[in-house]
Amino acid sequence: MKYSIAGLAGLAAFATAQGTWPSDLVGTWSTKSNKTLTGPGFFDPLNDELIEPSRTGISYSFTDDGYYESAYYRAIANPTSPDCPGGIMQWQHGKFVKNADGSLTLEPFKVDGRQLLSKPCDGKNAIYTRYNQTETFQKYEVLTDPYHNIPRLNLYQFDGSPVNPMYLAFSPPQMLPTSTLNPMQATASASATGKSNSKRGLDPEVPLGWKVELEKGSTQQVVQHINADRLWWLGLGMTGFGGLLYMGPRRLGIRL
Repeated sequence: MKYSIAGLAGLAAFATAQGTWPSDLVGTWSTKSNKTLTGPGFFDPLNDELIEPSRTGISYSFTDDGYYESAYYRAIANPTSPDCPGGIMQWQHGKFVKNADGSLTLEPFKVDGRQLLSKPCDGKNAIYTRYNQTETFQKYEVLTDPYHNIPRLNLYQFDGSPVNPMYLAFSPPQMLPTSTLNPMQATASASATGKSNSKRGLDPEVPLGWKVELEKGSTQQVVQHINADRLWWLGLGMTGFGGLLYMGPRRLGIRL
């Protein structure tokens, strides 16, 4: 089959307009702790629950055909009670593109995102909700870290502020299925095609009732919670670090 120069130019222009999927992003990336990772170790769709990692961190995974997954686990400082911090876990997956200006746009599957917010001093139960947040990164860099000698991913938020550096943990990426996990849509799709659209080894036939409780309302109190003792130690560490920053200069006679 032959293509004219004009036709090839048109295809290239169309691809540029629609965005691209850069190959250097492919893989699972994680911040230095390397404990927060995308995949079935962070979110269990069969039981509809988030699984707490042993350390806080951020992880992103990208495929070579335009899919992504993200996992966040962060401590939340409590200014009024520094010894009682909170914690938040967020999980999303969906599609991404690299735009003509070099930015990245991550568009999640709206029904699948989950968030778990835990504030131990406000009650023993955490708040488990749907989560849907489109992300835009102004730019990204993939380079070899000079200290660790492994690939490093630098992401810059929409305003140019850097995200904590992430390092390549898995290639190919460790991810849940890249199709939506909504059971009604998955069932309809499987019936129409006669086969599963699932990828990367997770059984797509989740029970139809796995989201019933969440369908009743946007917010629900659940027994599932983030380890309060671990958050207490994180809070103690942040308090000590803040005190060191404050008292150190004063002892040297430096006014802040």
